[in-house]
Amino acid sequence: MAVALEAVAAATEGRLHGDGELAVERLVHPVEARGADDLVFLMEARHAAMLAASPVRAAVLPQGSEPPEGALDAWVEVEAPRYALAGLVALFDPGPHAPPGVHPTADVAGDAALGAGVALGPFVSIGPGAEIGAGVRILSHASVGAGARIGPDCLIHAGARVGEGVVLGARVILQAGAVIGADGFSYVTHGPASFEVARRSGDYHGVVNERVRRIGSLGRVVLGDDVEVGANSCIDRSNIGATRIGARTKIDNLCQIAHNITIGEDCLISGKTGIAGSTRIGDRVVLGGAAMLADHIEIGDDAVVGGAAAVWKSVPPGQVWVGYPARPKSVYLAAQAHLARMGRVATQLRRLAARVLTLEGGSGRG
Repeated sequence: MAVALEAVAAATEGRLHGDGELAVERLVHPVEARGADDLVFLMEARHAAMLAASPVRAAVLPQGSEPPEGALDAWVEVEAPRYALAGLVALFDPGPHAPPGVHPTADVAGDAALGAGVALGPFVSIGPGAEIGAGVRILSHASVGAGARIGPDCLIHAGARVGEGVVLGARVILQAGAVIGADGFSYVTHGPASFEVARRSGDYHGVVNERVRRIGSLGRVVLGDDVEVGANSCIDRSNIGATRIGARTKIDNLCQIAHNITIGEDCLISGKTGIAGSTRIGDRVVLGGAAMLADHIEIGDDAVVGGAAAVWKSVPPGQVWVGYPARPKSVYLAAQAHLARMGRVATQLRRLAARVLTLEGGSGRG
């Protein structure tokens, strides 16, 4: 599709130089540019010299860049290139192939409600009493359970599962294979469980788990507006009440969000993160890849947890915790510095021990 440079400037909040009516058709990396219809995007001003030998006539450049003389007919200058990239990609992204209407192979319950402009792909299943908002796109082999409510303009990719009673706000995106509303991992034993005893004392003292019984999940999952859930991530429904994800929170691929969890707004949760049940996470929290959070703890607003950190206790607001077990970053770095010196300290101790033995031998003491 053809896009005018003035539209590019508007999408990136940039400053237009040259002919705003110049049209481009592809957004490309500099090394992939093939013709005058391509639009090059540069993250760093030092790469502007590459444009001298490029066939393109238009580019998006970081603030302060100077394209080589005569290399471009027009360009857009942006203050924050990475932020501008979000608007730029959205401008060129045609979205998934999802023509409006219900595919002949889709299975829609008779009492399900479909909003205007809904697109249901091949072999989609919509359960009884489900409500699908206007403009929702559900791609092939995805399913929506009974009584679920899908807000307007949501995008549910192929093979995703929305369980019974789940509520999605507006413009939610579920990537392929995401499962929203599975039962939580919740079991109980008749007597004290080995892990409960071990947690209190550090040893399970021979306790044997007997008569393990399942605790069902009567609750639901509620996702706020503009939440995104990555491929093959799972969000479990609560036992009673709701597992809640706040507006604009983004969850990466292969994450596990257990039952009874509350996550605030504008959080970023990286891939392979696991959050145990009944944990409370505040607003604007960032969790690094493969972070592990124990159950029944709280992560305060604006906290940052590093990748692969194991968080066993609550994190105060605004703090950065890293490591295994996770600690405030300053404490962790100090401990690592001490560990780095342990080899030298051990060598010094061996020398001191040898000297003491020599002195004791020379004085006649054993």
